[in-house]
Amino acid sequence: MSNPPQVPSGPAARAGAITVGGDVTFGRLGFGAMRITGPGVWGRPVDPDACIAVLRRAVELGVTFLDTADSYGPGVSEALIATALHPYPDDLVIATKAGLLRDGPSQWRPSGDPAHLRRACEGSLRRLKLERIPLYQLHRIDPWIPVEESIGCLLELQAEGKIAHIGLSEVGVDEIEHVRTLAPVVSVQNRYNLADRTWDDVVDHCDATGLAFIAYFPLGTRGTAELAQPGTGLDAVAGVHDATPAQVALAWLLARSPSIVPIPGTSSVAHLEENVGGAAITLTPDDLAALA
Repeated sequence: MSNPPQVPSGPAARAGAITVGGDVTFGRLGFGAMRITGPGVWGRPVDPDACIAVLRRAVELGVTFLDTADSYGPGVSEALIATALHPYPDDLVIATKAGLLRDGPSQWRPSGDPAHLRRACEGSLRRLKLERIPLYQLHRIDPWIPVEESIGCLLELQAEGKIAHIGLSEVGVDEIEHVRTLAPVVSVQNRYNLADRTWDDVVDHCDATGLAFIAYFPLGTRGTAELAQPGTGLDAVAGVHDATPAQVALAWLLARSPSIVPIPGTSSVAHLEENVGGAAITLTPDDLAALA
């Protein structure tokens, strides 16, 4: 269900909050639930209990936004969220996605077929034990299916009360604006981090149009690691704040734009707690210049 605006509490709340669609409010430091699955985002995780502990600890730390997808597992991430957290806290917002099919580990292919999207939505509702999904995202625009048909299905699901708001993923400005002529869109989820700023123009567009920009893969891997080498700007800023490079990388995202919602994911409680520590860091203009 959509929820009335609430002020998040807990360490993660230091990142601030954002409201989408006028009635769904959540903290700006979220949790991406892709990694609570098996290798290649396929099957159950090696240690399901550890993943359940991570989800419960995230809520304890004040994380109020979880992002998942029917394709994570597939179905595994959503089911674990329900196992760990249902009945859900009143301020918890769960977003999920549809539009990718899985044939095996690390294999993904788009499907914007309306019949598939409807089945996926109903499956997500069942696994998550929700009456309505607060934010439902088209995981990819299918090049073989007219986007008008895919969005038309989401509008039908919205009219039926099965989803509250519509989001997009991996889209550019032109695609966003085209879809906005078809339906109200409240968010965009693209890959974005300190080392990969490919979607700078989309971040700026979200600022200008009032959309949330959900940054997946917010810590990168090799790119951020290279930036954190001794003597680099990231290394220096982390030293000034007595923080880890990952915490500074998340603080940079939060400072980059009020529209950005980073969703770092992990299957480790220690790593989760480190990530949440990034919400407490306030970067100075000199820090931002060093990171630029």
